[in-house]
Amino acid sequence: MSRAVVALGANLGDRGSTLRQAAAAIAELPGVRPVASSHEVESVAVTLDGRDTTKPRYRNAVVIVDTELTGPELLDALHGIEDAHGRTREVRWGDRTLDLDIVAIDDDRFDSEALTVPHPRAGERAFVLAPWLDADPDAVLPGAGPVADLLAAVGDDTERVDEPRLFAELGGASRPEQPEQPEQPEQPGPQVQS
Repeated sequence: MSRAVVALGANLGDRGSTLRQAAAAIAELPGVRPVASSHEVESVAVTLDGRDTTKPRYRNAVVIVDTELTGPELLDALHGIEDAHGRTREVRWGDRTLDLDIVAIDDDRFDSEALTVPHPRAGERAFVLAPWLDADPDAVLPGAGPVADLLAAVGDDTERVDEPRLFAELGGASRPEQPEQPEQPEQPGPQVQS
């Protein structure tokens, strides 16, 4: 199994509902197991010309999953979820009902026409870094460094949304679950005389 980080974003329609539905659809993909997620954040739209305050604001989040799917297989599945939410691709970095990007898969690095991992601009975007750090405080962007350091360098201009995490029942830690340790019987301590 590989561990994948997926960034979610939307600036059209009921953004929060769309992100929650998309996270649920990701968790239900065959060969995918949800691990952790962030709270949602809001951010200014980024276009090819830079930040654009005239565009609808984005809601963004991150989910972390373990998957048996290859990068291209996961990307195809994510495109299917985008399509189900009315995603169109006429304008690069245009307004969208849903955007799902693979940010990282383990420490893998590969570049194809369809997919580059790690995501080439993830380390420059607070709207990816802030929710990723929320989902995994120890996160590292392969080839770039700790997510906390990257976020400090770019500055966090996102605003947290007061909603539960996308995978609410899992909390925020992305560390693998540790097996329960059997309880040890109490050892008698030294006797103190008064």
